[in-house]
Amino acid sequence: MNILITGGTGFIGSPLVRHLLERGDTVTVYTRNPDFEDDVGLRYVNRLDDVSASTFYDAFINLAGESIAEGRWTAARKRALVDSRVGTTEGLLALAERLERPPSALISASAIGYYGPQDDTPLGEEATTVDCFSHQLCAAWETAARRFETIGSRVCIVRLGVVLERDGGAFAQLDKSVQMGVKTWLGSGRQYLSWVHREDVIRAIAFLLDGKLSGAFNLTAPEPVTNRGFSEALAGHRRSLIGLPVPGFVMRAALGQLADELLLTGQRVVPERLEAAGFAFEYRSLDQALCALLAS
Repeated sequence: MNILITGGTGFIGSPLVRHLLERGDTVTVYTRNPDFEDDVGLRYVNRLDDVSASTFYDAFINLAGESIAEGRWTAARKRALVDSRVGTTEGLLALAERLERPPSALISASAIGYYGPQDDTPLGEEATTVDCFSHQLCAAWETAARRFETIGSRVCIVRLGVVLERDGGAFAQLDKSVQMGVKTWLGSGRQYLSWVHREDVIRAIAFLLDGKLSGAFNLTAPEPVTNRGFSEALAGHRRSLIGLPVPGFVMRAALGQLADELLLTGQRVVPERLEAAGFAFEYRSLDQALCALLAS
């Protein structure tokens, strides 16, 4: 396949690009970073306008978007979060409309924030949502992606949970205090943390890329855990001396709305459609994932 990818230099994108190249695909990475050099099977473009109208891509993979968990959600920050997702998706659509042959498929990222803060009810792809900023952000992102259907592209939207890998992302933060002998959890610790190992994310994207499925897919491990349950499981693999909660009022004072929507509340998300389609998670349980993440 010939694939164009946004976010291809990031936490998920970089290993995904390696995976696609290893299996024989040709990959073009859209990045504003001019420091990269083309390699065998791999090239970079800095401007979508530079892509020739005669170029044919089998698929676009859209992973671009600023981190939602860095800093308070000021009005300016919210605009940046929306623009980095919706704006990039609209740019890809403009390119697809300009090409002589639009891509056959779009695989576009979203997040489980789509569902908004909820309790412990398992949430499949058809679950009801709670209106809040994280839902509005994801809904706008998904709406922009679904516009590809109007030009005949198959659209798959992956609602990502908390992606775990040892070289970055949330795991480094979650593991930091436990490495110092203290297991911590946020607020009550009863809120659900729907996680997924990065290797399963890459495998699931390739699975959707190669198939004929369309629509929204929860990309989370089949066995979500509570925030405190995650801390307890991690402490079982590390030597921890004491357990301390981080009070909710401290989180709210530091991060405001972000704390209320992402950290002190959660969602118990399950990957109903992926499993029904036959995708097999390599890391179903948190203990399996932690064994791999903490292996020397």
